[in-house]
Amino acid sequence: MIQFTVYGEPVAQGRPRATMINGHIRMYDPKKSSDFKNYVRLVAADHRPDKLLEGPILVTVKVYKKIPKSFSKKKKAAAEAGQLRPTSKPDVDNYAKSIKDALKNVIWKDDSQVVDLHISKWYSETPRVEITIVPLEEQQQTAPERRE
Repeated sequence: MIQFTVYGEPVAQGRPRATMINGHIRMYDPKKSSDFKNYVRLVAADHRPDKLLEGPILVTVKVYKKIPKSFSKKKKAAAEAGQLRPTSKPDVDNYAKSIKDALKNVIWKDDSQVVDLHISKWYSETPRVEITIVPLEEQQQTAPERRE
């Protein structure tokens, strides 16, 4: 199992941007998304396995967003206790995309290895992303022998 925390305000995957270079369209990440992915890669590098993970993987991501300043003391307390959860944009799947892209070729070979993904949004005075990665042992499924 690999666990680590990326401190700072979480950034969801932004819409790709396009530019024209010598008559060809080039797509790229917005700067904010790109910077966040690089930061996640940097933190994940300290937890990198000796060999990139292969096979199926379970990933759990907990996104902790900053508690809005407009919240009352009562609302802030409820948010910190996990009784009040963020329902505003961005969507959780955009956070997942950003994290999965960042961990490719750092922790695992390809995003398609993630077969089980749990992601949740929370509020906290300490914005961060907590990531847990569990390699799943491949289950050998053997067909029953035929009797003739």
